[in-house]
Amino acid sequence: MDEMPHILVVDDDDRLRQLLRKYLSDNGYLVSTAADAAEARAKLAMVEADLIVLDVMMPGEDGLSLTRHLRQSGAIPILLLTAMGEIEDRIGGLESGADDYLTKPFEPRELLLRIASILRRSPKIDLGGAKLLGLGACVWDMARAELRQGDEVVHLTTAERELLGILAEAAGQAVSRDDLANRTGNGANPRAIDVQVTRLRKKLEDDSRLPRYLQTVRGQGYMLRPD
Repeated sequence: MDEMPHILVVDDDDRLRQLLRKYLSDNGYLVSTAADAAEARAKLAMVEADLIVLDVMMPGEDGLSLTRHLRQSGAIPILLLTAMGEIEDRIGGLESGADDYLTKPFEPRELLLRIASILRRSPKIDLGGAKLLGLGACVWDMARAELRQGDEVVHLTTAERELLGILAEAAGQAVSRDDLANRTGNGANPRAIDVQVTRLRKKLEDDSRLPRYLQTVRGQGYMLRPD
């Protein structure tokens, strides 16, 4: 549990708060919640959070005021949630010190991707076993070796799962077909890797003929390029 990034969800909507607690917990995070800014301050005085998901419109002290206060005392990442989608509202949120801004209603998967993106940029966070990679409509959970599309688990064969796991560990770098063949137990048969890559692309890409995420690097092998 200590290795899981800790997220504090602050929102006065009890239903949304509990839904986010469950969804983020199911996706590899340790989650605490608070119903307003006062409760958030009290919890932050007792425990350290790695990221705050913070509603802007709350009774009493609003999210922008709490963001400005937290920015004076530290650099904890903050993702604002709000029903206000105007550009001025977004700018105001970012000017207050927030790292990102998501307009309600939102897709839970988008929230997950934005959280993972913020944490990857944070120098103090090592996502370790909870690392998530955004791949378009899908998310690869490195801890669970699991590919998800929204709330659904995408079925992978054992070979596909091994291949995607190796490429994810080296995300952004080309891995040779021979290396992939050896590490996945295909021995001296790199052509089997080509078949698995073709199958994976059909599950990952909008158009498997024009791959965006699982790319061929000419003369070098294959490379995974997450969002």
